[in-house]
Amino acid sequence: MNNPVLLALLAGTFTWFVTALGASVVLFFKKVNQKTLNLMLGFSAGVMIAASFWSLLQPAIEGCSESINFPPCFLVCAGFLCGAVFIWLCDTLISKAEISFFKANKNLKRITMLILSITLHNIPEGLAVGVAFGVLNNQEFSFSSLIVPFSITLSIALQNFPEGAAVSLPLRREGVGVKKCFLLGQASALVEPISALVGAALTMISKAALPFLLSFAAGTMILVAVHELIPECQMQKEKSPYFVSFGIVGGFCVMMLLDVMLS
Repeated sequence: MNNPVLLALLAGTFTWFVTALGASVVLFFKKVNQKTLNLMLGFSAGVMIAASFWSLLQPAIEGCSESINFPPCFLVCAGFLCGAVFIWLCDTLISKAEISFFKANKNLKRITMLILSITLHNIPEGLAVGVAFGVLNNQEFSFSSLIVPFSITLSIALQNFPEGAAVSLPLRREGVGVKKCFLLGQASALVEPISALVGAALTMISKAALPFLLSFAAGTMILVAVHELIPECQMQKEKSPYFVSFGIVGGFCVMMLLDVMLS
């Protein structure tokens, strides 16, 4: 199988499936071990930070050096900032919606905002997966060339598991039926296969846009990691201050070793 678009679709479907697994905990438990979820979030943050440089920014800079005459750092910085701003705009839209709607029921407002925010930030995650596989269109398929897109997919999938649980479990606490909790939890990631397709297609259509798309994906991943994953996983660090921090370091090291040694 050497079709990048099909691989991107399969990878996006896998990240959705892991979200569905996370949402399915509501079928068996009313509460999940928070320490385990925090470790998964920390590990994913470390992988995403490492992947942002070695898998996305570094190839983007090298690609710019071959195709443009001015310093590549400008285009890469522009793409990186656009990716970060895109996430910020998504969060801003969610905040404005929170002010305008759902004033009557605070619990409904909080849960709805949670679902919308997770769904919205799954879009750039799907794009990052798609871009990673779209790059394969310009490479010879091999085990080493698949390491990077598979690693990015796995890191996003890992942090999708607690996200699925983060949607379904609060809904259950508010008295929503178990099946409906599961359906809403998994639905938050349905945008990822679609976004992965779009990312792969854009990357394959325009090779000149590849450095920008790679750096854009890096910007989205860095902002998600530092603004959402790391603060979230550190919320209970008083009980074991360095437990999750070493999860972040471990994720970073694993991704660095995979990318540098096998590339």
